[in-house]
Amino acid sequence: MSTAIATPARPREAAPAVLAPISWRWPVVYGVLTLLSLVVFTLLLEPGQHTTFQLSRATDLLAIPNFALPATATNWVLSLVLVALTGYVAKAAVDRRPVPAWAHVVLGVAFVLAFLTWVGAGRSTVIPVTTLLQGALALSVPLVFGAMSGILCERSGIVNIAIEGQLLGGAFLAAVVGSLTSSAYLGLVAAPVAGALVGVLLAFFAVRYWVDQIIVGVVLNVLVVGLTSFLFSTVLTDNAQVFNARQSLPRLPIPGLSEIPVLGPVLFNQTLLVYLMYAGVIVLQVFLFRSRWGLRVRAVGEHPKAADTVGIKVNPTRVRNTLLGGAVAGLGGAFFTVGSGLAFGKEMSAGQGYIALAAMILGKWNPYGAVAAALLFGFTTNLGTVLSTIGAPVPSEFLLMLPYIVTIFAVAGLVGKVRAPAAENIPYIK
Repeated sequence: MSTAIATPARPREAAPAVLAPISWRWPVVYGVLTLLSLVVFTLLLEPGQHTTFQLSRATDLLAIPNFALPATATNWVLSLVLVALTGYVAKAAVDRRPVPAWAHVVLGVAFVLAFLTWVGAGRSTVIPVTTLLQGALALSVPLVFGAMSGILCERSGIVNIAIEGQLLGGAFLAAVVGSLTSSAYLGLVAAPVAGALVGVLLAFFAVRYWVDQIIVGVVLNVLVVGLTSFLFSTVLTDNAQVFNARQSLPRLPIPGLSEIPVLGPVLFNQTLLVYLMYAGVIVLQVFLFRSRWGLRVRAVGEHPKAADTVGIKVNPTRVRNTLLGGAVAGLGGAFFTVGSGLAFGKEMSAGQGYIALAAMILGKWNPYGAVAAALLFGFTTNLGTVLSTIGAPVPSEFLLMLPYIVTIFAVAGLVGKVRAPAAENIPYIK
């Protein structure tokens, strides 16, 4: 009688872990900026030159005197900071760790300071830091509202290319209503109505008739441009004092906070429109990612069929978000007229709606990220204006191209692989 000898089972060998490929995108970006700062902004400087910075203005309660820094020594320090950051980011890439947000902030601040030091070296003019920041925030206002509009729409599955038309419509109606009522605040209230009306057309064709949302958005932009240009040439120009008189929102300084040096005049001495922007960004961030409403909106934009099976009304949600997004963009359009104290002009939005879309993509459909991108674009636009005023040694043509160059490189090179909401531009047919 034979007996079977049981052999112990061999332990199953663990499969080797598959490591993600190393991404050298950020180390390359950091390295290029570091090399530019070291070679152009530092080594090419003449020794003994100084750069004068201005942090306060004559109207500030707490005045900080202008101060001069040795240009070469300052840029050597800043370049060494950039070298250290590049090494840190390269180590993070090798370890397959994400680059923290603070590294991007420090990189941007150090590089911009090195550039400004190089620009002002040996010149009698001063670098107005507070003016630079104030202008950057002001020019970012329509971009932030436009980006929030895009987030509201695209998170629910509707591509809103019509932000440009909504901004322009909001600027037009704010100017007309503000002029007729002699009240900038009533103009501010009317601006979201114009944006929402454009949103109605977008929702009608995209949700009801399943027309391609990108095509509808482009057509709506052309429609608003044509309509406002016609009314401007016929009605507003002939009766400018009645229909297109300048109305300006007053500044509302916050006691105490507005007196903080540098940041006080920039952040806390603003109009109601800017304070609404602050509140809107925070509310949207919280509601979109920390509320039941936000969960439903994101579900509709990612998997509408699954959302429908649990009782979420897909198309009504998309319609509501499109109208809300249009109203938000229209509110941002009020910046061009009552927000800046200007009369309405033809095509005065000047492509800001498309830049807002780029800010939304660069911010990865996140309100906080979109705000950071909008501030970047606003700063580069204002930087070109300020440098032209002080006579910087940079060709004026390059200064005019600067914000668009930054937009292209930011979206094409810095975003990397991002994923839009899966169901955008796909009509839901039950």
